[in-house]
Amino acid sequence: MLKLMKNFIRPLFIIILIIFLQTLLFADDFDFNRMESSFKNFITCELTRTNATNHFNGKPFRITMIDLFDIQNESDLKIITGAIECSVVGKQITLYTAVGLKSILNKEQVVYYTIRNKDFSILATELLKFPYKERCKWSQFWIDID
Repeated sequence: MLKLMKNFIRPLFIIILIIFLQTLLFADDFDFNRMESSFKNFITCELTRTNATNHFNGKPFRITMIDLFDIQNESDLKIITGAIECSVVGKQITLYTAVGLKSILNKEQVVYYTIRNKDFSILATELLKFPYKERCKWSQFWIDID
């Protein structure tokens, strides 16, 4: 009886250990994918909502690529930086952006946002100069079929 229990417990322990390790490994991928999806959707919404008038002088544009560069934590602020590649009247233009997130009532919300046409390193102190009045929700998810 004891031998039978050992033969049963050992494989059960190994299976539980494998499931636990997979959960740990894929949790980071899930969080990153969720963050990347939110970033892409937010940037798409923000650029199309404003027609990117400040960046393309009102010319028609098409977003061809959005790339998340980095996620940093500074105090209670999460800083996400990335780049947006756009086609504007046949010309490729790259914009660089930084988004500041805070957890408010256990939901991440955009509190700071800036976008520039030159690459820049961003610190929380610099990002604080660009408060964001919520227009495009960070938590929106939709499928982009492009």
